[in-house]
Amino acid sequence: MDNINIKELARALGLSTSTVSRAFRDNSDISKETKERILSMAKQLNYQPNHYASNLREQRSKTIAVIVPELANNFFSQAIHGIERVAREKGYHILIYATEDDFAKEVSFIRHLHNGRADGIIMSVSGEANDHTYLNELAKKRLPLVFFDRVYEDIITPRVITNDYQSSFIAIQHLIKQGCKRIAYLVINKNLSIGKTRMQGYIDALAKFNIPFDEDLIIDCTQSYKKNHVILKDMLKKIKPDGVFTSVERLAFATYYACYELNVNIPDQLKVIGFSSLEIAPLLNPSLSTITQPATKIGIEAAELLFKMLEDPLSVDPHKRVVLDSKLVKRNSTGA
Repeated sequence: MDNINIKELARALGLSTSTVSRAFRDNSDISKETKERILSMAKQLNYQPNHYASNLREQRSKTIAVIVPELANNFFSQAIHGIERVAREKGYHILIYATEDDFAKEVSFIRHLHNGRADGIIMSVSGEANDHTYLNELAKKRLPLVFFDRVYEDIITPRVITNDYQSSFIAIQHLIKQGCKRIAYLVINKNLSIGKTRMQGYIDALAKFNIPFDEDLIIDCTQSYKKNHVILKDMLKKIKPDGVFTSVERLAFATYYACYELNVNIPDQLKVIGFSSLEIAPLLNPSLSTITQPATKIGIEAAELLFKMLEDPLSVDPHKRVVLDSKLVKRNSTGA
């Protein structure tokens, strides 16, 4: 009897080729009964696995690369925890790369990973440049990529994000209902996907309550704690907002420090809310009102998407978008 190929075997079984392929790799998501049925039919039809292809598969590094802008942010540490949990269940390890929001580092890390050091990449981008075409080289290397949280809109690859527009809108609405009329929006990178989306939520919430948009209340901050301290003290003295919305976690801390030095009382003189997954937010003085993202869940979803791409590349739509809900947690910093 002539040998048959995997497509013919799959057709005879009424299964997909990816299911048959995973059974021969002894993948844990294929039941014992299904594996036994596949092996029995393979023997009956004289199917011989492609040992060359199997050897190529065995050359996998069993490692996933995780690229993040920073490690100090509690959001990213929780997301990494979620990624690691899934990777461990799959028998994989993770390598963590921190770009410190440096685009050159991001490019360097990606190119370093072309050599087979990792089987796939999960990344939250730095966003410091407009030319992201270097990422297209990953497809040529058949190195799957999943974005999470911060993404490049011009790169087509699966992504896991949160409802940043709605969350921002709800945060501003909360400040307005607490009596704020001059709300400062603190941002580090307005050109980043989340920066633009969160700012639009801010603008639309003001419009809903007929509060005029004031460009002076958009405060451009930096990656430097020292520079931000100067920027925010200057803002509090000259612009005198009655509310502050911080688009990233570190800016909430910077606002607290600036208020402390200037004897600005939170929440009596200034109400503060920000995106943060900080577990000690309730313990701050005053406790910090937050938009809290499901960081661990984001990591889990991103990792599960990546492993689907590794096991069966055609099973995941490259335009796939998983959007998770964040939640508003009202605490003392907004007088709640």
